[in-house]
Amino acid sequence: MKKKTDWDKRYNDNDMPWDTGMAEIALINLISQWPNSIKRVLEIGCGTGTNAVWLAKQGLEVTAIDISDRALALAEQRCTQHKVQCRLLKADFLTCTPAGQFDLLFDRGCFHCTAGEEAQKKFVQQVATHLKPGSFWLSLIGNKDQISPKEKGPPRLSATEICRAVEPSFEILSLQSVLKPSPKQPEPLRFWHCLMRIR
Repeated sequence: MKKKTDWDKRYNDNDMPWDTGMAEIALINLISQWPNSIKRVLEIGCGTGTNAVWLAKQGLEVTAIDISDRALALAEQRCTQHKVQCRLLKADFLTCTPAGQFDLLFDRGCFHCTAGEEAQKKFVQQVATHLKPGSFWLSLIGNKDQISPKEKGPPRLSATEICRAVEPSFEILSLQSVLKPSPKQPEPLRFWHCLMRIR
């Protein structure tokens, strides 16, 4: 996983191909389908706060964490602009203590940044410590089915690698392969929308 200084530099250089300024469609669909069972949300790797702000606008209690000071400053500005409140915390997710018990944990491209089975298992264990029994984890993950000769784009995992990492802590409810346009790539990038429920 990248160091804090690496992420700060990318935000300072405005090198953020993942930052579309629009809420993630998989998150919108999930909240629309289960409006009564999800009240408290933890977003990890919140970046500039696009999804955290959208969640707060839906009346949800949002805690959002990121390792980058610059990202959190931008997220705070976005919260102020949209007149919503989110609890913004600077933390390394792999080493932070649980911030509370949540109904949903959302990460847009954090899980796939963990390299190797051991790190992935640790990530999954951390997710589990933050969730109430029966709660959900929604993750946007780079899809290894898309092979790039120049290796551009996000890290990628196969369906087998995802299943191996999340079992036995989580039940996979859906694992959907989707194409997403990228402003800095000539073709859409393939991702997984992975929705899981803690066992």
